Amino acid sequence: MNAVTSNALDISVEAKAGLERSVTVRVPHEEIEQQVSQRLIKVGKTARLKGFRPGKVPAKVLRQHYGGQVRQEVLADVIRSSLARALAQEKLNAAGGPAIEVLAEGNDSHFAYRATFEVYPEIKLKPLEKLSFETPDVAVAEADIDDVIEKLRDQRAELEVVERKSANDDRIVIDFVGTIDGEKFEGGEGKEVAIIIGAGQVIDDFEKALIGLAPGDTKAAKVKFPKDYPVDSLAGKKAVFDITVLRVEQKVLPALDEGFAEKFGIKEGGINALRKEVRANMERELEGRKKAEIKRRALDGLLAANKIDVPKALVDEEISAMQTGAMQQLGIKERDKAPPRDNFHEPARRRVALSLLVQELIRDREIKVDQARVIKRVEELAAGYENPQQAAQQYRASRELMAQIESGVLEGQVVDLLVEAAKPKPKAVKFEEFMR
Repeated sequence: MNAVTSNALDISVEAKAGLERSVTVRVPHEEIEQQVSQRLIKVGKTARLKGFRPGKVPAKVLRQHYGGQVRQEVLADVIRSSLARALAQEKLNAAGGPAIEVLAEGNDSHFAYRATFEVYPEIKLKPLEKLSFETPDVAVAEADIDDVIEKLRDQRAELEVVERKSANDDRIVIDFVGTIDGEKFEGGEGKEVAIIIGAGQVIDDFEKALIGLAPGDTKAAKVKFPKDYPVDSLAGKKAVFDITVLRVEQKVLPALDEGFAEKFGIKEGGINALRKEVRANMERELEGRKKAEIKRRALDGLLAANKIDVPKALVDEEISAMQTGAMQQLGIKERDKAPPRDNFHEPARRRVALSLLVQELIRDREIKVDQARVIKRVEELAAGYENPQQAAQQYRASRELMAQIESGVLEGQVVDLLVEAAKPKPKAVKFEEFMR
């Protein structure tokens, strides 16, 4: 690529609102014409024009045929190279690509253009000791284990038919026909439909109507669909459902004995061994959740203490990335059906701001990736595979995977630094509340 080689650049910089800057660059036409001529000579060596031998095309003819195209190529190269020099000379760190506007000059001595772009913010971090955030003080209690055991019993419960009125937690099996203004509607009829009362499987009015009904009972239930009901034709509408109860079934919870423990792979130790395993699983899950929460709070504390402007171009890029990720998760392929970009603006802005602050902190404290932690993380990830050693080798052989692991480790080191420096106050919270 040809580039402007002289120092005869006329550069002016204008600071606009926020992070926006405008740089006007003037390049002598003499330099541009020199490059056009040089490039035309190269073109002439291989150009094939009727009536002329290769390499023998006159310069005037070359200009007539190729001058316009060559000039555009030279101007594009001049803009790229001169703008790079201008940014370096003025010590401007551009965020995102510039908008280029070619300017009309009052004389023929210079080619002029204006580049408008945003720059990265200048960041001066507040002392980490002044960051303010809390860390969760939470542990697994015996009562928490009791709750999990009860949920396991509920999952393994059997159902038995009873000859009584239905109550909360019962399963009721019904036929029903719904009408609106006396007319049946699509989806308003069901046969042998099983509903667990209190599980939120149906809308509130319908569920309330199912309480206190015995096998063989019939009932005309008045039901109002919520305004935010997902079926537009039913949202906010009033309906009547004619319900016939076929049977009522109650849950029978299994006994807490060795047989129950064996259902979860516990061969020895019975319920006590099951409780120990449940505790271990809960504590592993709690540890992961605590790490994630401490990370969120520490980074929020860093963000709250350092208010910075963020380049709109970077936010737009992050919005696009988040929108694409959401489309993949939702299985959406058509761009026009993607979630609105406005939905992602605030989280995208937060991500960009945190990224800039963390990068500055890494530079300021000269933090290097802890290779021992990287090795440990690879081992942790590989442990879940049938052949951990082979999996670890595959991780280490992938530059992309190792870059992701190293990035995560480095971010963990930053969080550790924030916690160590800020000395946050622990705040007691119950296990159930914290995990919810």
